[in-house]
Amino acid sequence: MVSITINNKSLAEQSQSMARVLFVEDGFSFNADLTAIEKECAPLKQLLAEKKFTGKALSMVRAPLVAADHVTWQVIMGLGAIKGSKKIDIEVYRRALGKIMRLAEDNKWTSLVIQLPKPELFGVTARYLAEQTACVINMAHYYFDIFITDESRRIPQTVSVTLALNGLDDHEVEEGLKKGTIVGNAINDARHWIDLPPSMLTPENLANHARDIAQKFNMPITVFSEQEINKMGMGGLSAVSRGSELDCQLVIMEYRAPQKDAPTIAFVGKGITFDSGGLSIKPANSMETMKADMAGAAAVIATMRALGQLKPAVNVIALAPISENLPSGSATKPGDVCRFYNGKTAEIKNTDAEGRLILADALSYVVKHYKPDAIIDIATLTGSCAAALGPFFCGMMSQHDELVAVVQESSNRSGDRVWRLPLHDDYIPAIKSAVADISNIGSPRYMAGAITAAHFLKNFVDDVPWVHLDIAGVDLDVPDIPYYRAASASGFGVRLLTDIAMNWKK
Repeated sequence: MVSITINNKSLAEQSQSMARVLFVEDGFSFNADLTAIEKECAPLKQLLAEKKFTGKALSMVRAPLVAADHVTWQVIMGLGAIKGSKKIDIEVYRRALGKIMRLAEDNKWTSLVIQLPKPELFGVTARYLAEQTACVINMAHYYFDIFITDESRRIPQTVSVTLALNGLDDHEVEEGLKKGTIVGNAINDARHWIDLPPSMLTPENLANHARDIAQKFNMPITVFSEQEINKMGMGGLSAVSRGSELDCQLVIMEYRAPQKDAPTIAFVGKGITFDSGGLSIKPANSMETMKADMAGAAAVIATMRALGQLKPAVNVIALAPISENLPSGSATKPGDVCRFYNGKTAEIKNTDAEGRLILADALSYVVKHYKPDAIIDIATLTGSCAAALGPFFCGMMSQHDELVAVVQESSNRSGDRVWRLPLHDDYIPAIKSAVADISNIGSPRYMAGAITAAHFLKNFVDDVPWVHLDIAGVDLDVPDIPYYRAASASGFGVRLLTDIAMNWKK
C-alpha cells in the first residue's frame, strides 16, 4: 500500500524522511533548490561534477544527509533535455518515478519526499501531472509476492510518499492524485488477477471479481452460465469450453452515466484463464505464461472499477467471455464447425485460435442488445502481433478512422501505447473456408496473423465503429520500463480504456 500526501514545504525543509527526490532537466542551472540542498550536503556541486551528472534522462546521483539520529538520502534525478520548443516526454517522468520506487525498494526506504517538477516542462497541467504521479507510484509499488516465503525477497508493505507542491495549486494536485490513485489501483487489480495461478483464477473466480466490483459501485451485472450460453447459441464460447471440466461464463457489466442522452460505448475483453491450445496443443514452454490469456478481460473488468468511481459522461458496457481452453475427450476438434450468436459459421482448423471464437459471440451479443456507438475489444490474440511490435506497443486495427483517432489520443495521454496495423480488405480471402462462412485461422499464404484475426472479428460487429486491440506482447514481462516488473503482468489497457471513457465526446 502507498499513502500519498502533499505539503507546501521546500525540499530542504523536509529532512525527516528516508529519502528526498529532486528532478532536473538536462543542462540545469544550479538554482535555489540545489543551493538550499548544498547547505546540508556540501559539496553537492563538486559531487555532481565528479559524477559528470548533467540531468540526462533517467540518470541519477544520490548523497547522504547525516543528522544526529538518522540519515536522509538526497536523490537528484535527470529528466533529459528540452529541445527547442518541444517539451520533455511525460513518459520519461513516469519511468523516472518508477526508477525512484525501485531504488526505494532496494534500500528499504519506507518514506520519501518527492518535489513535483514544473508541469510546463512537459506541456501539461498540474492536475494531469499529479494524476500521472499517483498512478505510476501505485503501479511501481505493485509486487506479486503472495507465494514468496523468503522475507529478504519481499518489499515493504507500506510506503509513505509526500509530494512537495513546488508552488502548484493544491486543489489541482489533490484532484489529480485522487484520479491517478483510482486508476493505479484498478491497474493493480488487473495485474493481480493475471499473476494468479490458473487454478486459482478460474472462469468462475474472475466472474466473481466482476460481481464484487458491480456490487460495490452499484452497477448492473449479468453473468450467463454455460448452460445459458449453449441455449443462446453461442457456439464459439461453447466450443472453446468443451474440453474443460469448468464451465465458461459471459460477464456483462453496465455503467450508466447520469446524463439521459449519454452515448454508449462497449469494451469487450478476451478471458481465457488458461490456454493450452486445446487439441492443437502448444509446446510446453509456450504454455508457461498462458495464465495471462485473460488479460483483456482483466483490463475491461478493472476499468469498470475505475469508472464506477470516476463517473464518466458516457454509458459503458463491458463484456468478458471467459473460458479455459484444454484438451480432453470432449474437446473441440480441428475440422469442427461452430455457429455463432449472430448465425455465422466458422470452420475450426486450429483450436489454438480460440480467442477470436469467444470474442465473436460477445461482439455479436453487444451489437444486438445494446446497439453501442462504438466498440473496442482488447485481447491477447496473436503471437504474430507480439512478433511484429514486441513488448512496447499493442496492435490497433480498424477501418474507422475517427475512432482510431480517439484511441490514439487516449494512448498518447495515458501511456498505454498503440500502433496501427493495416486492416485492408486485401487480407479478407485469408479467412475463407470451403465448408463454412469463414475459417478461424488465416491461410499461411497471406501471413499477417494479427490482421487476419482482426478480419475474423470484423464479421461480428456489423457497421458499428470498432477498434481491435491485440495486446499479445505487452500484457506480461515488459522489459526496461521501471514501473513494471519482470515476469509480472502490466495491466495494459486499463489506463487506455479509462481515458477513452473519461474523454468521450458524442
